Amino acid sequence: MLKFYKTDPETKELTQIEQAEEDCWIDLIAPTDEEIAEVIDTTKIDSDLLTKMRDDDELPRVEMSKGATLIVIDVPAIDDDSDYITYPIGTIVTDNNYIITISPRKTQILRSFRKNQIRDFRTAKKTRFVIQIMAAAAAEYLRVLDNIYHKIEVRESTLQKSTKNEDLIDLLMTEKTLVYFTTSLKENNLVLERINKGVVLPLYEGDLDMLEDAIIENGQAIDMAGIYREIIQSMAETYATIVSNNQNNIMKFLAGITIVLSIPTIISSFLGMNVQFGSIGTDPTAAWIILVVSFIVSIITAVILKKKDLL
Repeated sequence: MLKFYKTDPETKELTQIEQAEEDCWIDLIAPTDEEIAEVIDTTKIDSDLLTKMRDDDELPRVEMSKGATLIVIDVPAIDDDSDYITYPIGTIVTDNNYIITISPRKTQILRSFRKNQIRDFRTAKKTRFVIQIMAAAAAEYLRVLDNIYHKIEVRESTLQKSTKNEDLIDLLMTEKTLVYFTTSLKENNLVLERINKGVVLPLYEGDLDMLEDAIIENGQAIDMAGIYREIIQSMAETYATIVSNNQNNIMKFLAGITIVLSIPTIISSFLGMNVQFGSIGTDPTAAWIILVVSFIVSIITAVILKKKDLL
């Protein structure tokens, strides 16, 4: 999908335009070959900068080519299985006054820009646009990490009563997500630090403060991901033991019930043998006597097992 946007210099409102023009934003989402060719024909940039961004595994980095600078960062998203993943977003600033964003899929981050919900967003201010995208990515990581923490709390209450391996596996999958997040955030931080040196893009008044805020938020996200990962590792070890203990308690309970229920069977089997056993064999109330005796012995056995914490 290919769209063009530009901020009106008078109203400061973002509007969609029909074709690319100077100081506009070229927005590419999972672009086709024809759309890439159109953008290359308009901006005259190296085609590799766009074609390589189709790959979901592109790493965060800064790459300079003839007449353009590519800044790649990783952002969080939800995949088809409702699990969190990361994928790249590339921002290309051209020497002939175009700014291009390209991503392999739709993202909540750029949606906020399209709806003009970002404060002081102007398509003509390209360095600021890049910094705002990176700040929005850091904020999105913090939001997603908050959701993950709530998921951990829910899983914690479930695991306390669980005997299923699936619950523990789900917790370990969350830890895997945090590993990916931590890696992506650290790589994003390297990109931010490089931009902060002022050698990638020219930094104007107000950009440094915004960039510093983005670096701080990204650092907070790195710390949060690390803390949550340590929490999960501790929970996984603890609850692996709890799951095993829960299973042992169930087996202990079933063994106790088996003992209690086997008593009536033993008594009735013994007295039901084809052997004379006093007058009980001819007593018309023998069945009731055996039933009462079996019940009393079972109750006494159950009480003894309960006191020994075996039932």
